Amino acid sequence: MISDNEKFNMQVKPNSAFLNELKSKLPEFFDREGNFDLDKFKGQLKEHNINELSDGYQLNFIGKDYARRQAGEMPSTVIVTDEEQNNGEGKASKNLFFTGDNLEVLRHLQASYANKIDVIYIDPPYNTGNDDFVYPDNFEYSDEKLKEMFGMDDEQVERLKSIQGKSSHSSWLSFMYPRLVLAKNLLSQSGVIFVSIDNNELTNLKMIMDSIYGEVNYIDTLIWKGKGGGQDSSGFVKTYESILCYAHDSSMFEVASYYERENLDGYNFYDEKRKLKYKRQLARKWGANARREDRPNLFFAVKAPDGTDVYPHLPDGTDGNWRHSKDRLQFEIQNGDFEFVKDKEGNWILYQKIFASANGKKEKKFTNMIEDIPSGSGSKELKNLFERIEYFSYPKPTSLIKRLISMVDDEGIIMDFFAGSSTTADAVMQLNAEDGGNRKFIMVQLPEKTYTVNSDGKEVPTKGGKAAYEAGFKSIDEISRERIRRAAAKIKSDNDLTLPKDFDGSFKHYRVVNPTKQTLEDIEDFDPDNTTLFTDMVDSFSSKGLDVAGDATGEQTILTTWLAKDGYSFDADIKKIDFDGYEASLVEDSRLYIINNGWSSENTKALLNKIGTHQIMVQTIVLFGYSFNIADLRELEIGLKQLDGNINLLKRY
Repeated sequence: MISDNEKFNMQVKPNSAFLNELKSKLPEFFDREGNFDLDKFKGQLKEHNINELSDGYQLNFIGKDYARRQAGEMPSTVIVTDEEQNNGEGKASKNLFFTGDNLEVLRHLQASYANKIDVIYIDPPYNTGNDDFVYPDNFEYSDEKLKEMFGMDDEQVERLKSIQGKSSHSSWLSFMYPRLVLAKNLLSQSGVIFVSIDNNELTNLKMIMDSIYGEVNYIDTLIWKGKGGGQDSSGFVKTYESILCYAHDSSMFEVASYYERENLDGYNFYDEKRKLKYKRQLARKWGANARREDRPNLFFAVKAPDGTDVYPHLPDGTDGNWRHSKDRLQFEIQNGDFEFVKDKEGNWILYQKIFASANGKKEKKFTNMIEDIPSGSGSKELKNLFERIEYFSYPKPTSLIKRLISMVDDEGIIMDFFAGSSTTADAVMQLNAEDGGNRKFIMVQLPEKTYTVNSDGKEVPTKGGKAAYEAGFKSIDEISRERIRRAAAKIKSDNDLTLPKDFDGSFKHYRVVNPTKQTLEDIEDFDPDNTTLFTDMVDSFSSKGLDVAGDATGEQTILTTWLAKDGYSFDADIKKIDFDGYEASLVEDSRLYIINNGWSSENTKALLNKIGTHQIMVQTIVLFGYSFNIADLRELEIGLKQLDGNINLLKRY
C-alpha cells in the first residue's frame, strides 16, 4: 500500500511548488482541473487588449478594458463623517453605513479592510432589459484620452461610449466587473461572497466570477425557491432565483451547520430525567408501507409496564409494523426514548419521545436548494416596520440572509454594498440577538433620490418613490438607515430579557462625496512653491463646503479619508496633541496628521521639542500640503532631518 504522501510525491513536477504558490496568489488563472491558463494570463499583461472590443460581447464584453481600469483606480471622493450620528446614537457602534457610490466606497476600503470581510452578500440590480438597470458610470475622459489609454481607434471609442445609459449585457458586465474585483480584495482567506441574480445575467455573472475569483473557488449555485413570479414570454412561471457562491480560497472555506429557533408548538410533555420538553410520535408506522405484509419482520410484540403484549395494530384493527427493528426498539424503550401510554379504552399505545433541543435551537445542514423561505416574507417584515407602507418591491427576507451568513462563525464582518433597505444589517442584528454573536455589518447605499425637480423648481416624486417621498424620505439611503434603527428597536423589545449586553443596534455613518467644482479648480491652480496661502483649502472639505449634512469640519473629512487610505479602522485611537496653540492628530501613537492651516515656526519648535524629549513617539508625519507655504514646509523638513532622520514626512495634495 502506497501512502497518500507517496502518491502525491509521484505526481510532483519541477514546477509544482511554484504553481502551488501561484495558485494561492492568482487562483483566477487556473481552471477547475488545476491547469494554468497561460493565454488568459498573457491577456491580462497586455497594455492595450483591444481584441476584447473588436470581438464584441461574450466574456470579452465591450467596456471590459475600461472596467478593468476602474478596478485599479484610486478614489476621487472624500469621506465625510456624520457627526450627529457618530457622536450620538452611533458613538459606541462598530457597524458602518456608507452613503455614496459603492465603487468609490470599495476603493476607499481597499487598505483598511483588505482580507478582513468574512461574508459579502449583494443583490445587484437585475438587467431585465427594462428600466431597472442602465449603465450609470460616466466616461470622464475625452475621446483622445480613451484612444491613448486603450489603443483604440474612433470606431472602438464609439462602441465603448455606446454602453452608457444602456441596459445591454456589456453595460451590466462593465458595471459589475470593477465592483466584484475590489470586493474580492476585501474577503478574508476563509471568506465567501453570495450574489443574488436572475436568469437574464446568470450565465454572464458566472463567467466573470470565474475569471475574477477563479473557477476553483466556485462553491455552488444556490437555488432559492421563494419567488412566486408571473408568466414570462417563454410561457413559464418563474418560481426561483439563483445565488452564486464563491470563496476567496475554497481550500479554507467550510460549510458548517446552521441553527434555527425551534418551534415548540406541540412539545407538551417534560422529561424530568433529561430536563427537556418533548412531543409524542407513534412508534408504529402509518401511511404507505404501514401494513404487516409490507415489512413482516417489523411485526412483533413488546412488553408494556404491566406485562401486556403490545402489537403495532392499525386503527382498523389490522396488523401493522413498528418503525424500528426489535433489538433497537427494546434498547430505546429501556433508554427512555419511548413510552407507553393508555388510550381512552385502556389499551397501551407506544410512543416515541421527540425531544426539543436544550438551547431552543435546531441544527440543520446547508443545502443548495432553499425551499422553506417565502419571498413575500421580506415585504411583510419591512411593511411591519414602516406602518404598512411599501417603500421597496420584493426586498429579500432576513431569514434568507441569516441562512447565508450563518455559514461563518459568529464574530465575522458582513458586508452588503447594494444595501437597498438594509435587510442584511437587520439579519446580522437578529442573528446576534439569537445566538449572542458579535458580527458587524458594513452597508453601502447610493443616495438615489425619491424625487426629481421639474422646470419650475418644484420637487416631484419619482415613479417608484411616491410613498417614500410623502413619508419624508428624500433618498433611498435615508430609508435604509431608518430601517436599521426600527429593526434594532424591535429586536430589543422582542428580546428584552435575553439580549446580549454588548448587542450593537446602531452604526456609524459616513458620506462619500465628490469635492466641489471650485475646490477642484483651486487644487488645479495651487502652486506648491507659493509663499502665501491664497485660500483655506481645508474648509472646502467641511460638510458645509461640500454641501452635505453631517456637521463635519474640513479637518475631520481629510483625516477620515486619509485614515482609510493608510489602512486604519474607523475606530482608530486618535489623540489631539497641542503644539504651542496648534492642534494635530496623533493616530495609534505612531502617526501624526497635520492638516489645518496656520502652522508656524513656533509650532515646528514645539513639535521638535516633544519628539526630542520623547513626549510623543512618531514614525510618520503626514501633512496637508495646501495648508503650508514653502518657507514653513522647508523649516519643518530641515528640523525633522536634523532631529531624527528616521521620521518619514509625507506631503499630500
